[in-house]
Amino acid sequence: MTIKPVGRRVLVKRIEEETKKGGIIIPDTAKEKPQQGEVIEVADVGKDDDPLPVTKGDRILFGKYAGTEFEIDGVEHLVLNEDDILGIIKK
Repeated sequence: MTIKPVGRRVLVKRIEEETKKGGIIIPDTAKEKPQQGEVIEVADVGKDDDPLPVTKGDRILFGKYAGTEFEIDGVEHLVLNEDDILGIIKK
């Protein structure tokens, strides 16, 4: 299945964080949802509009309760508005 966001939105796949910290394994029930993701798809914007600040493949930070969640082929994804993106992770 392919989803193309519209408006000024992006499709993001959550990036799971490590489940082991300092030798202690954190159970699934105690984990918080990750607030990082990889941009999978970016909406097309009109030629008179400013381009979105992210591109496919960027790693981003977003708010804990941002976006709309759904599953594609058993993998959790989000559709985020441009304003929900807090930053781009550069390595």
